[in-house]
Amino acid sequence: MKKIRFNVITFPGSNCDHDSYWIPTVRGNEAEFVWHKDNSLKSPDVVFIPGGFSYGDYLRCGAIAKFSPIMQEVKRFADKGGLVIGVCNGFQILTESGLLPGALMMNKHLDFICKHQHLSVESINSPFTNLYQHKQILDIPIAHKEGNYYIDNDGLKSLQDNDQILFRYCDEKGNINADSNPNGAIDNIAGIVNINRNVLGMMPHPERASEDVVNSQDGQTLFASIEKWIRERL
Repeated sequence: MKKIRFNVITFPGSNCDHDSYWIPTVRGNEAEFVWHKDNSLKSPDVVFIPGGFSYGDYLRCGAIAKFSPIMQEVKRFADKGGLVIGVCNGFQILTESGLLPGALMMNKHLDFICKHQHLSVESINSPFTNLYQHKQILDIPIAHKEGNYYIDNDGLKSLQDNDQILFRYCDEKGNINADSNPNGAIDNIAGIVNINRNVLGMMPHPERASEDVVNSQDGQTLFASIEKWIRERL
């Protein structure tokens, strides 16, 4: 069986890059780190932009990282249909780079949040969610201060109409409302894909919920979905 090749992009201030490297390898795949100043990727099937505080989150989260040389290669890879996933700071970098619409703002209470969070799977029509069940309730950790997703009304309608919202924040019963929204994100959005469905940005950390030794393994299905999608196209 083909091993899926992950490239994990490391910026100054990344702190989830080793988590993002570890999980694919535990699952029997291959992973390589790619430094932000590199000018080429390493023949990936998937590019993973991890969480952390790239460039210390100066200016805005991800605002400086988008100028790193490797991001031009990531854009070219995505334009050709390659799978890209950005988690937490990676999501912020993807919006700043124009690979995903919208922006991530300060949490509504201006506090850093670090806790387990329930998510509702809103779409299984993607390379990242095809093995989940629609409306399945997940337990995936969050850890951020700027996770308040915002997009204007026209942009939100486009996301809704085109089934681009993959995850919404919910409670343990699947209720999607203000009480189950940890950061103020519009429409309780926790994760979206681009119009071509090959670029995913999400604030929760699936790589922190993908091993038997942790409290939740709900993130494993995201990686299994990626593997299934790629192998079906070989």
